[in-house]
Amino acid sequence: MLTVNHLSMPVASQNLNNSADQIIANSKIPGSIAIWIFIYAELFEFALFFIGFLVAKIYYPEEFYQGPSQLSTITGLLNTLVLITSSFFVTQAMKAIKRDEQKRTVMWLCLTIIAGLSYCVIKTWEYHLNESAGITPRTNYYFASYYYITFNHLLHVLIGMCTIAFVAILTAFGFYTKDQHQGLESAASYWHMIDLVWILIFPLIYILK
Repeated sequence: MLTVNHLSMPVASQNLNNSADQIIANSKIPGSIAIWIFIYAELFEFALFFIGFLVAKIYYPEEFYQGPSQLSTITGLLNTLVLITSSFFVTQAMKAIKRDEQKRTVMWLCLTIIAGLSYCVIKTWEYHLNESAGITPRTNYYFASYYYITFNHLLHVLIGMCTIAFVAILTAFGFYTKDQHQGLESAASYWHMIDLVWILIFPLIYILK
């Protein structure tokens, strides 16, 4: 009995260690540490924008109450749907690369870029509608905040599209595989951050009064 117990204890300990290693491997943060430092910095930047927006809302309640009704909620909703769809495309790209399907990965990444272009077209159309209605950044504090936040986000979408295009090219040339795709994970994480920020922007600026 003593011999059996002594033999079984190291085996049990090894199984526990293997399970712990498996849990750590499965819970690994996607992408590099550098991209997450960058993402947190970007989120902090937008958090400051949102705080500034809410402070201005306290000082100019009438402008911020009337502002959302003068915007095109339809364009805001369309862009929300476009970005949510783009996140789905990115997720599918990550699933494909983990199956070592480079061609399908590139396809999903290209669809993400198309979604990003759609966002830019809709946003340009929205700005055109505003201009036709006589709305500019100088109209009042609400619209100054609106343009500052949404244009800043638009720039991030453009940066994200360039990043996705870059990793798509690398994937097409076989640079990323199921065992090595950290750069692709980093790009995907950044794109999800862009989508998350917009999901906060949409109700804050277009819906809430």
